[in-house]
Amino acid sequence: MFSNAIRSGLRTRVAVQTPRIANVLKSNTIARVSIVPQQVRAYSDHHEETFEEFTARYEQEFEKAYDLFEVQRVLNNCFSYDLVPAPVVIEKALQACRRVNDYPTAVRTFEALKHKVENKEQYQAYLDELKDIRQELGIDLKEELYADEA
Repeated sequence: MFSNAIRSGLRTRVAVQTPRIANVLKSNTIARVSIVPQQVRAYSDHHEETFEEFTARYEQEFEKAYDLFEVQRVLNNCFSYDLVPAPVVIEKALQACRRVNDYPTAVRTFEALKHKVENKEQYQAYLDELKDIRQELGIDLKEELYADEA
């Protein structure tokens, strides 16, 4: 009895996994089978976002971030892509950190940026570009805060 329950479970599982078969006609030697095609959904079809669209989207998201959790979530998503965000996005992130009054996240934004760029020259270019906003908001770099450890 237990084996019958297992077999019936296997039958239903196999029936679900096999394509639906319609109009099976059996004669003595020939079996004709017509298979009903199943629709295939392409999940990989999506719009390729340009760098400008990416930048505009994250500028808006940082402007809408209303608490620390939201700012950190947007930062995490922004840095998870295989590209370095534009300086204007970093500026909006720093302004969002100031708006929610979170200094450590602002410092860590530069730390993440340092790990995201390919070389020291690119990091220095970002620092030069963002020098005014850093001075305005009073954000120090980790290298400045812990100069003796570097």
